[in-house]
Amino acid sequence: MYPGDQIEELKVGCRAVAACQDGGVEYLLLEGLVLPSGCSPSATDALLCPTPRDNYPNRLFFAEQVQSGFARNWNFNGRICERNWHGYSWKTDDPRPMRLAQIVRIHLDGFRRA
Repeated sequence: MYPGDQIEELKVGCRAVAACQDGGVEYLLLEGLVLPSGCSPSATDALLCPTPRDNYPNRLFFAEQVQSGFARNWNFNGRICERNWHGYSWKTDDPRPMRLAQIVRIHLDGFRRA
């Protein structure tokens, strides 16, 4: 469903990328996503929802709650694609169309700033 070049860009920051579907929504599983410096853990699986969900333009969910220099509002704990996920409140407000890797980077920026 997503362009191959954008999938390849995602692979730069993780071990593997796989598509999954839940409730008619397409997600991308990012295995072993490398997190910004200072995060614990330093890498974890993540699930990208590049389409609107939960009143957000897109979401990035994590296999575990990530600790960083800034406390996050972890407002989602649920099951998607047969796995448990955690998500924090962080909006990507850029109105321009974004590539998948840009969406991930913006969500990871949430661990670097308040």
